[in-house]
Amino acid sequence: MGQLLNFRLQALFALSGAPVVRMLEGRYGITRREWRLLAWLAESGPLSPSALAEATQLDRARTSRAIGNLTGKGLINRIAERHDPRRAMVSLTPTGQALYEQVFPAVAQLNAQLVEVLDEAQLHVLDIALAQLTTHARAVNQRVATEVKTMRQAGGSRRLHSP
Repeated sequence: MGQLLNFRLQALFALSGAPVVRMLEGRYGITRREWRLLAWLAESGPLSPSALAEATQLDRARTSRAIGNLTGKGLINRIAERHDPRRAMVSLTPTGQALYEQVFPAVAQLNAQLVEVLDEAQLHVLDIALAQLTTHARAVNQRVATEVKTMRQAGGSRRLHSP
């Protein structure tokens, strides 16, 4: 099991992400999820909450909670659309933009420290491999999603497996 790609990637993510989480929470008072949303908004501009959830690969409920937290911290604005108040756009406030500009170099430095053990050729191969794996994972995910439906209303993962 230790050789399965997802387990190895999760272990790497946990180890390499721990310093980022420590820095984000300890120095800046934001979670990794909140940082993810801030960084995405800084790079892409205003988005609807649904588009932001999709872009960041987070579920809508967690995205909604993080948007509420970031709004409460004065880092993003959530502006309802005039024709439909249930719909909204979220964007960085000037304070959120300033925080992004302060935090991004520190996060980039931690990432640089992580990959400093690889030479340019290895980084290039890694980049290509990750792009290929991402594209293929998207296709596998789509195929499995159409072949196997979840049973959340019937208990989902709480149900006992029956052969």
